[in-house]
Order: sequence, then C-alpha cells, then structure tokens
Amino acid sequence: MSCEVYMHGQILGTHSFWLKGDFLQPDEYSEIKEKYFLPGGETGTAATVLASLGVNVKIDGSHIGTEVAPLIKEFYKDKTVDLSSLYFDPEYEGLMDYVVVAGLVRSPMGMFQALYQPGAKKRWNMPKEADIEGCKVAAIDPFFMEETQTAAELSVKHKKPYVTIDSSHDSYLHKHCAINIVSKECTCHYLENGIDMNDIYQLMIDNTDGLVIITAGEKEMIYGRKGQAMKRMKPFSVEVKSTLGAGDTFKAGCIYGLLHGMKDDDLVQFASACSAIAISRFPLPLNPPTLEEVNELLQKH
Repeated sequence: MSCEVYMHGQILGTHSFWLKGDFLQPDEYSEIKEKYFLPGGETGTAATVLASLGVNVKIDGSHIGTEVAPLIKEFYKDKTVDLSSLYFDPEYEGLMDYVVVAGLVRSPMGMFQALYQPGAKKRWNMPKEADIEGCKVAAIDPFFMEETQTAAELSVKHKKPYVTIDSSHDSYLHKHCAINIVSKECTCHYLENGIDMNDIYQLMIDNTDGLVIITAGEKEMIYGRKGQAMKRMKPFSVEVKSTLGAGDTFKAGCIYGLLHGMKDDDLVQFASACSAIAISRFPLPLNPPTLEEVNELLQKH
C-alpha cells in the first residue's frame, strides 16, 4: 500500500467512559451510559480520521503490546492505515489511557509520566528512513526525544513537509515545520512566564517559515506566518457531544490540507470543520468525519 502520510507519535488504547449525568463528584455515584476500548493517542486518532477522509497512512511510534496490539490490528484491518512499522513487545501490555467524558468536560488518566522515569525501558521506535522517504507528507508528535528529532531531520533531508503539535518556538521541530498547531496546554507554559498571547504568536512566527496555528478550544483561534498580519477564525458552532479527540482531528485536517496543497485560510477552515464534526459525536473512532460531511459543513458556512 502506498503511503501518502507518515506519522510518528503516540498510538495507544483508550478506555473511554461516557457518563449518563453530570461529571464526577467526590464520594458520589455516577452512572456510565456507554464505555469503549478503542485506538487513541494523537497519532492513532489522527490516523483514524485521515483514513476516513480517504488518505493512505503509515503509523509508527509507540510500541504495542499484549493488550493494545489485538485492538489496533482488528480496528485497522479494513482501513487504509499501514501498521507494518509498529513494534510488538510481548512483555508489555501497551500504552493505555482512561478518559471520563460528560459533555464539554473530560478527564484523562494514564501512566505517561512513567515512560520518562530514570531507568524506564524505552517504549517507542526510532523512525525508519525508508518510511519517511516514501511518503508525501509527514506528521511528528513531540514526545519521543531523540526519535522525534530524527523523524524531523529525516523529513528535512528528504524534503517532506511535516505537521507538528505543541512544539516550542526554539525547537528544531518548530523551526523546520510546515505547520505547528499550538494548543492551550502549550501556551499556558508561556503565559505562566509572563508572555502574553500576542508575544507568544510573534515568538512562534519569528522562528519558523511554517504556518503557526494557536487554538483555544471553543474560542477564536489565531494563525499566520512570518511577515504577515495575524489572522483570526472562530470555530464552527455545533452541538457538542464530546470534546475527546477534537485536537487530534484538527491536526488530521491540517495534514489533509497540507497534502492537498490548500492555502492557509482554506486549510484552517477545513481543519476546523473536521474538528467540529468530531465533537458532535461519540465515540470518535467509530464515527470519524468523512470528506463529504466536512465539505457539506464548509458549504453551509
């Protein structure tokens, strides 16, 4: 299978619990309306969405183990997602998280910090040069240190434009990216150090020739490039069922736009439409946005 998009990052199994009523309260009982165990992670979710949009994807990054591997293999067996570069570790259950969802509110839990403790066994792959050389567009999550850096360096070497997320202004990943999507989680670190949003934006665009998009959930996002005036866009208004996977779906929309050579305004609108559809349903992996749905929403607006 040809690979249009190569992705390196977090691939895991997500246990999600959609509550019948309001969000969890201390010492109070909550009824679970629906529960699922489905592929997740920034790379896993984005790959699911891209496949739904008609893109051929190859994914690599997290090691898959005894609990996650059967899930991943079964879920993607009829989708345009190539798993051949993933490493199966028979002595590891695989990376999993647990997410409680109640409308606009969600709370993820996991053991991600344990991956980076001193002496912890490395649970992710070094990217394969042939995978990057053979793709048209790459996507690189900033979680895997030397391996992440290598993925970016190989993308630059083979002139493959790549999308990243939450990469700091002074990183190699940001400097050489085609697109960096910066979330509230990332900007908070700058705000805590007394840097306001306008200065964060300026710092970002001054340190890359790529497109910078700073998202803010349901609030207005800002975006632009070095030497250009800041642009703004309000996300599409939809009835929200769950925000789980919204950011990963936005990333998938940006990757699709980059792959198809969209202009910046069209790309941001396309990604926003993808994300809007994603938050209107649950669970996202079983109901990812289709290209027809995205185009229909864009036409309405």
